[in-house]
Amino acid sequence: MARFYLPPNAWQSQAQLEEEESRHCVQVLRFSVGDAITVFDGGGRSATAIILQVRKNAVTIELGDTTQLTPPRSEIVLAQAVPKGKTMEWIIEKAVELGVSRIVPLVTRHTIVKYDAHEAPKKAEKWQKVALEACKQCGQNWLPIVETPIDGRAFLSQERSGAKIIASLAPGVLPLRNVIEGIGQSEQVTIMIGPEGDFSPEETELALQAGYRPATLGDLVLRSETAALFVLAAVRCILSH
Repeated sequence: MARFYLPPNAWQSQAQLEEEESRHCVQVLRFSVGDAITVFDGGGRSATAIILQVRKNAVTIELGDTTQLTPPRSEIVLAQAVPKGKTMEWIIEKAVELGVSRIVPLVTRHTIVKYDAHEAPKKAEKWQKVALEACKQCGQNWLPIVETPIDGRAFLSQERSGAKIIASLAPGVLPLRNVIEGIGQSEQVTIMIGPEGDFSPEETELALQAGYRPATLGDLVLRSETAALFVLAAVRCILSH
């Protein structure tokens, strides 16, 4: 059944889909009066719904049975150095499928892409839409927050609780398997993934001072997007037990 986003403040017995969702419903998917759909609010709540009225940019629905999921035991935060091209969109899509709670795009010393104060919020808005579409496609009822791109050093100055992991190419670090042991009891797990050239020595040192545990992902040098999925999948595996 097709899924549409219905914001929490619009959640009532008879509701109206937002303009963009309404256009997609009517013009793309060709739904009409009497058809059944599913709506979700991004906060774990979903419901069946029947379309009552169809207009070009406004679809009115009547909500049926509502389900509220229990919040995830642990919040997963992915702090990802922004790669070039559209790779960040792909990372966000797959991160949503793996149950990430928050995505923080990082601009680091070795990041090729840079953003000014005008561009950064627009990028965040675009990536938030990518996250929403991924939720609709994979059946995820928890909509992750995609933050505005931030300098890596500024991110590391923020206080964060729980388990903290940084993927690292530095010599002598422990395998990821050893680093993630015991994280199942953490209310928050923060994962830092660097760019193709890894974090700079200064950034790595700041991460260690902030309590991040460095982890190697094996003998092969992984692309940034592969490293992100590798760590996310491993963490999800631990948290699911």
